[in-house]
Amino acid sequence: MAVAGLLATGLVTPAAADDRAGPPPQLRREGRWLVDDLGRVVIVHGVNLVYKRKPYVPPSTAGGFRARDARWLRRHGFNAARVGTLWAGLTPEAPGRADRSYLRRWQRVLDLLAGQRIWIQLDAHQDMWHETYGGEGVPDWAMVRPAPYHLLPPVKAPFPLGYWTPETSAVFDEFWANKHGLLDGWVAAWRVAAREWRDQPYLMGYDLLNEPWMGMEWPDCLVAGCRGSYRRELQPAMERATRAIRRIDRRNIVWWEPQQFAGGQRVDTYFTAPSLGGRREPQLGLSWHSYCPEVFYASMGLPIGNVEKCWSYARNRQRHALDQARRMRAAPMMSEWGATDDVRALAIDAAVADEFLMGWTHWAYKRWNDPTTADDAQGMFRDDRRLSTVKRAKVRALVRTYAQATAGTPLEMRFDTGTGAFRYRYRPDPSIEAPTEIFVSPLHYPRGWRVRVTHGSAVKRGKTRLLVTADGSRPVTVRVVRR
Repeated sequence: MAVAGLLATGLVTPAAADDRAGPPPQLRREGRWLVDDLGRVVIVHGVNLVYKRKPYVPPSTAGGFRARDARWLRRHGFNAARVGTLWAGLTPEAPGRADRSYLRRWQRVLDLLAGQRIWIQLDAHQDMWHETYGGEGVPDWAMVRPAPYHLLPPVKAPFPLGYWTPETSAVFDEFWANKHGLLDGWVAAWRVAAREWRDQPYLMGYDLLNEPWMGMEWPDCLVAGCRGSYRRELQPAMERATRAIRRIDRRNIVWWEPQQFAGGQRVDTYFTAPSLGGRREPQLGLSWHSYCPEVFYASMGLPIGNVEKCWSYARNRQRHALDQARRMRAAPMMSEWGATDDVRALAIDAAVADEFLMGWTHWAYKRWNDPTTADDAQGMFRDDRRLSTVKRAKVRALVRTYAQATAGTPLEMRFDTGTGAFRYRYRPDPSIEAPTEIFVSPLHYPRGWRVRVTHGSAVKRGKTRLLVTADGSRPVTVRVVRR
């Protein structure tokens, strides 16, 4: 309580409060929620930091990632980052042989993020397997062209069409079958990451594989969700990598992703709750993506989309994610969405995420000359080198007033980007001594803001932070409006 009081008065900084003795602050799963070391439910609003060109980590330049970028994220309320720690960067020379230079380069970025109290998800990102097919993700030694395709030059097709070539699908089938030891090599890369970062402050776990492609079964995945592929290939691979990580790190969340089409179609996903070594896995996450087909059509230059249909699509995917997370006993997070400058589409996805109390990491902070994208309109800046070139309308849809940490159970959250009106309701947990912390957008209250709390009290901390304390066990309601 003393720490909470000093935080409210500003006499203790957040960094100083986190310097207390004990294990580093990291997120854990409790039911459907992410929970911090103080017992509060954390909702993340974050960004993707995935550098897809060699050396697969952003440089310390104006166009890369510096301390000013981490400060910009915190100042605008982004409290999470999905960080692209690629297999190609972790073990580029041989299976399980760590590239210490790559680890050090990412450590610089992770330290900047942790210094701003930004939660970090490590992501084994891949798109279309390797540069051979116009993508990225796996090391050169894992690029083994299958017969008989190796007899002809490889086919490169624009993203995502490159997935649908027979050769790319054959490569993924060999990966799932562990031909050439490919699956072993991927698991070994995760052992490297877990050994290196298990004690990383502000870690929120390991995202095992971005948008898994199920190979030649892809038509079934597109139409019906390919239940058999989960049973035969995807779930066994996820369990294998999880077991390997658990021999090194038993505490941090391991995130599984559904097959790729689940991010853009209304298909079911078929993960089940794993039993690893005869015990339930308590720290599991569902890292899921949401890309409304109507927006995808527009990005491909097809004049057939209607963005208003995305309301229905987004709600369907949110309900499905909650159901899938329940079935696999995991915490869900929308780890990728919004690769567009269509502000209406962004506003719909963000509003629906609030409606379902879903955390997210938006694609993407900077474009970084992304080679695998269906839409060039990515990133928050017109010029990655100059933060002054921020896309104002886009960022206004993404920077939101929201509850970052709740001393209890979230019940309802709404934010109107037009008026700045915010409403949040939660059921307090008397056993949690730390206050509920709400971020107040710096973009939506030109003359300041007023707060009203029912069944509790609030203390403003600066212009963008609000600390709320319940006065009993009744649900607390917080309202923020413009002056």
